[in-house]
Amino acid sequence: MIQTETFQVGGIRCERCVLRLAEALRDQPGLEFANANLMGQVTLSWDEDHTARETLVGALAKAGFPPATPV
Repeated sequence: MIQTETFQVGGIRCERCVLRLAEALRDQPGLEFANANLMGQVTLSWDEDHTARETLVGALAKAGFPPATPV
């Protein structure tokens, strides 16, 4: 089942940050869609059969973005 959620993520201040975030999510299994804006809102869609929300949020944190909170 596909889930979609928008998170508020700290640390996104420029296009380079958005690119770093994209790199952090790039090969995540089950990730269907990711979009980030400069206001720190990140929308993710993922297949629950292949990954968990916590895995994706953990990938963001590992890339240096503070823990995400749902919008």
